Amino acid sequence: MSGWQAGFDPERGVFVTGTDTGVGKTVVAAAWLCQWRAAGVDAAPMKPVQTGCVGRGSALRAPDLEVCLDSAGMKAAPAEYARMAPYRYRPACSPHLEARMAGETISLRRIRSAALALLRNHERLVVEGAGGVMAPIGGGRTMLDIMTMFGFPVVVVARPGLGTLNHTLLTLDALRGRGLPVAGIVINQAQPGKMGFIEKDNIRTLGRLGRSPILACIPFGGTRKGLSPRVFPAGAGPERRWWRVGRAARIEGAGAQ
Repeated sequence: MSGWQAGFDPERGVFVTGTDTGVGKTVVAAAWLCQWRAAGVDAAPMKPVQTGCVGRGSALRAPDLEVCLDSAGMKAAPAEYARMAPYRYRPACSPHLEARMAGETISLRRIRSAALALLRNHERLVVEGAGGVMAPIGGGRTMLDIMTMFGFPVVVVARPGLGTLNHTLLTLDALRGRGLPVAGIVINQAQPGKMGFIEKDNIRTLGRLGRSPILACIPFGGTRKGLSPRVFPAGAGPERRWWRVGRAARIEGAGAQ
């Protein structure tokens, strides 16, 4: 099942993926969440699969989800937190490996149930993937299968440097092969240094060959506290089809997460 068949309205969420691990998905997901909430939309974050969790008391906390909640000034009761992050693992490794070590299977049904429960209490979801679209989750499935189930428009976070053209275009091709709408590309400068002629040309080339808008370019060197709810000035309030109207914006004070 996917999208409407799985019970999801594509206008009630966005899925943030990346071309790699550590490319900056979390900071983009947090910024998108802040923007929607600043526009009066009751949006909630979700991280279906989180590795690299930290123990706090008897519970595992999902660090990426924590960034989103903290950035938006949100609190989640234990039951809602469990729906926001249904699969939490301590080692920072591929989801399929951690699930195997934990002796369990990552179930799309369980993720779907958790997401639909969240949507009964919130208007929209900002869902963040783990790794890239082809990151395996076990049972012959990948992160792309989770994305297909949701059917939400997808934001692709990419690096500006050498190699990004191949990685990003392959990601876009995989998404379109599943019939998923692409909201656009966010360029995140995950490494220090100035943007040179290669990086600038990569951004222009992705805008042309990727057939998707460059929604924003995030410079390196900020902190999470530097996030502004207005990082996507062309994004939407609840009344706009935001995935059709992207324009480039410089985001000050945010780096890779």
